[in-house]
Amino acid sequence: MIPESLSPIANHLWQSALFAGAAWLLTLALRKNSARVRHWVWVAAALKFLVPFSLLIALGSFAPLRTVVVPTPTHFSNVMEQVSQPFTLTTVSSPMLATVPTAPSAIPAILLVIWACGFIGISISWLIRWRRVRSAVHAGSPVELGLPIRVISSPSFLEPGIFGVFRPVLLLPDGIFDQLTPDQWKSVVAHELCHVRHRDNLIGVIQMFVEAVFWFNPLVWWIGKRIFQERELACDEEVLRLGSESRVYAQSILRVCELYLESPVECVAGVSGSNLRRRIEGIMTNQIVRKLNGGRKLLLAGVGTLAVAVPIGIGVMNAPAVRAQSQPAAATPRFEVASIKRNLSGRAGWDGFKISRGSFTVANASVQMLMEGAFHLQKARISGGPAWFASDRFDINAKGDPNASRQQVLQMLQSLLMDRLMLVMHRETKDFPIYALVPLKKGSSKLRKPKEGVCAAQTEPRADPRTPPDQVDFMQSIPCGGVAAVGSPQGGFLWGKSVSLSSIADALSNLTDRPVVDRTGLSGAFEFELRWMSEGAQLPHDENERPQDTSPSTEAPSSIFVAVQEQLGLKLEPTKGPVEILVIDHLERPSDN
Repeated sequence: MIPESLSPIANHLWQSALFAGAAWLLTLALRKNSARVRHWVWVAAALKFLVPFSLLIALGSFAPLRTVVVPTPTHFSNVMEQVSQPFTLTTVSSPMLATVPTAPSAIPAILLVIWACGFIGISISWLIRWRRVRSAVHAGSPVELGLPIRVISSPSFLEPGIFGVFRPVLLLPDGIFDQLTPDQWKSVVAHELCHVRHRDNLIGVIQMFVEAVFWFNPLVWWIGKRIFQERELACDEEVLRLGSESRVYAQSILRVCELYLESPVECVAGVSGSNLRRRIEGIMTNQIVRKLNGGRKLLLAGVGTLAVAVPIGIGVMNAPAVRAQSQPAAATPRFEVASIKRNLSGRAGWDGFKISRGSFTVANASVQMLMEGAFHLQKARISGGPAWFASDRFDINAKGDPNASRQQVLQMLQSLLMDRLMLVMHRETKDFPIYALVPLKKGSSKLRKPKEGVCAAQTEPRADPRTPPDQVDFMQSIPCGGVAAVGSPQGGFLWGKSVSLSSIADALSNLTDRPVVDRTGLSGAFEFELRWMSEGAQLPHDENERPQDTSPSTEAPSSIFVAVQEQLGLKLEPTKGPVEILVIDHLERPSDN
């Protein structure tokens, strides 16, 4: 399984391989045309390794087509605002149930070290060879041949070649004029000037960089050989087109290969190399190169347009969800003032959400934790994001409308993430491991129907925040349709009034390691209470030290799975199923303020 941090690289590599395959098919279609055209097709395949499709997709995402409604929290967030100390009433993402960050995998670090060793080794190898050619240039003396570039005659045994990218120099070995006839060395010079006109050394440098960065990918080296081969064939075609005799030109290449060493680096274009036998056969037959007709020009233009337009189009198609997420509807409430600061304490835990009278505070929370709470999702239902998304911790203090409900405060938190962290995302549905909430057996449900007329008589919580905890009636303290949770180190307490099975499944999703989906087949509204012990927890021996009604009783089961079976007559059955997830397209680290 590929670590999540390496997924973008893996996607880029297979997309580049697919592009290279398309380039190969295109060169087959153009095999009767100019080698220079095929050369540029392979250059485009090499450049693709430096330009991820995700970059073009991101570019397309800035062209929204329409606006959709910003997602709002589910009914599970309808819980009472506060209950007096010594316990805190929260959503199920309480400190007791907070997700502990898993240890990062060592695989990415190991692969990074291996890649760095390869990159440095290949770069040093290129540098040594380049210095060898540069030493030959410095050891030579100028020669005046009336050419548009400088000519250096060197005592080295290197073949004639072009050295330099922006100020090219023609390097000739001493005595070459005695070894070749005037017609032969003129054809060699014509070949080298062709390299200068087409900036082949610059392309060679780019290809060397691609090979150094992606040294582990054999496809990159294969593309490099194709570029080098088509480059020499293209110059051969141009030399013959300019009037050189085929036999004389072929003899000059063979003579150079017999007397001198080939250029050691791809960014010093010489006259020999490539598939020598194929080149000589092509020179001697001097086949007429077909010009690009309208159909092939249209093919090239179409392929190039598709390569750019398809990823941009994907970004445009995703733009509605992206822009809707990044620009919440005007009706969405916002904090009047908000402070975000980096927490550098280094501790693993976090303090949970504290919401009271429109104010929101949280300490030592990662952006992942903030999104889980704001959108009521588990870690497994959030995909993408930079490495710091789960590792960096922040403190947030924000104030909004004192009359705002908890649901509205969580909407404010969503807006804060989008505005201050430039959060851009979209929703997808994927198959994930889940728990199916099913009956233990037919008719085993222990859920109670709410008393008739209770919800009609009460639509708001009745609990007074000043009421001592031992006098609180939990079922009366929440509105109809509400689910609430209390967490403590000893265990948990979950209860709801006049709620559907889907609401109960949503609540259990935040208490287990998988999303929970209702498959009971039960309809209607129910009320329930669920108590359980944390594994290994022990209650205080002194009755006076026990929080009243906030910790499970000594008879409570030691697992929420057992509690669901014994107290609700249902069970959580592991399986797989479609789950909606949030995919992060863009996220920026917030600055302290």
